[in-house]
Parts: sequence; structure tokens; C-alpha cells
Amino acid sequence: MNIRIAGLVNDSIVDGPGFRFAVFTQGCPHDCPGCHNPQTHDFAGGQDADTDDIIAQFRKNPLLDGITLTGGDPFCQPEPCAALARAAHESGLNVWAYTGYLYEEVLADPAMRALLEEVDVLIDGPFLLAERTLSLRFRGSKNQRAIDVPASLQSGTVVEREI
Repeated sequence: MNIRIAGLVNDSIVDGPGFRFAVFTQGCPHDCPGCHNPQTHDFAGGQDADTDDIIAQFRKNPLLDGITLTGGDPFCQPEPCAALARAAHESGLNVWAYTGYLYEEVLADPAMRALLEEVDVLIDGPFLLAERTLSLRFRGSKNQRAIDVPASLQSGTVVEREI
């Protein structure tokens, strides 16, 4: 399956806990001022990749704890990102995802929800420059939540996770 990406990082330590395979998707509608990855905003930028090739790459790394879907916004490409997340779980890896959408918005969209159901931890919400902080691990601004997705789906309410 085709996916548009800005890049891949095989051994990230800044996109979630442990060693992670980070998939930087290409395309983001949020255009947050001060964004850490503004080069990923243009939907026509980046390059095409095949999800099978990406899966083969992360399965070659025995040191990984998980994969991180980031961007850009992975929820703008929910089907290929869900395929990556399923393959990660099949390989015993956890899945983190970053989005500028709120959890509630993702939950309400059927295509986005299909990806959400494959995610273990969701960092949601736009980056807000006025709320920028270096004190929160794996988040750029105070408004962003670290959500335990399985617990949230089961309880029907947002369950935040301590990091």
C-alpha cells in the first residue's frame, strides 16, 4: 500500500519511550506556528513509499520497543498508517501516534478511528507556541495529552497516561 512520507528514523529516542522506528508522514492541515517539522506540511512534498517496505525495515531491527507515527499528521493517511500499526503489533511492538486533531475528533471520523484502534498511546492536539514547554516528555505544548487509547476506548472517556 502506498504512503506519502517525509522520512524514516530507525532508532529514535525522542518520539516515545525506548528505541523507536519513527515514520514521518507527509502532509498536515494544521499549520501550527512554531511547528517542529514544518517541512512535512505540504501534501505534495516528501516521497512515496510502500508500507510493505517500511514494515520489512522495522522488522529487521531487534532492538525496537515500538514504532511512532508522526509527521505531518498520520491521521491524514489513516489506512496505510493502520497497516503499519497492525504489523508493528504483530511483531510485538507498541504504537505511538502524534496528531494535531483532538482525540474526540479522531474518534468521530470512521477512517481515523480505524487507525486510532491500532494505537497504544496518542499524543493529541495542535502544537501551541504560547503553551510551549520542555518540561513534558514527548510533548511540545501543555495542551497536548498523552492518551492511553485502549483504556480510553474501553471506558468511553479519555484516560491520560503518565509519562
